[in-house]
Amino acid sequence: MKRGLLPLLCLLSSCALFQKPPRPSHASPEEAAAVEIPLALPLEGRMVVGGVMLRAMNLAMEDYLPWDQKVPAEASPLQQCLHRRESYEVAAAPGPEGIVFVTIIPDASACDIGGPPVLGIGATYAIDVRGWRILSVQQ
Repeated sequence: MKRGLLPLLCLLSSCALFQKPPRPSHASPEEAAAVEIPLALPLEGRMVVGGVMLRAMNLAMEDYLPWDQKVPAEASPLQQCLHRRESYEVAAAPGPEGIVFVTIIPDASACDIGGPPVLGIGATYAIDVRGWRILSVQQ
């Protein structure tokens, strides 16, 4: 019985290394009751992103800025801003058959810390939408 215990303990302790992505938080019922969702979305400002494009964009963003990446304790305000996904703009376009190109660039207005503009940050991905793989990255 002791022989089987050690591998089991090793297996259980290694499970702690695997984390699931965080689930979104929800507002309280009182706060949710104060928001009225329209029957149809307003046309002004509305964006429609197809499922294939959305999944390609998510795949690229997860590679570029993984959800579990921690901000270093000594990070500057600019570095802290650049560790937030909402600080980026994402564009996607179809490429040759089975490929979607995704570009991730900092939003110029998101990290307005004062000082020179942020240059040399961002990436363009070639995503295989048949096998959901990253084919290439250009930074």
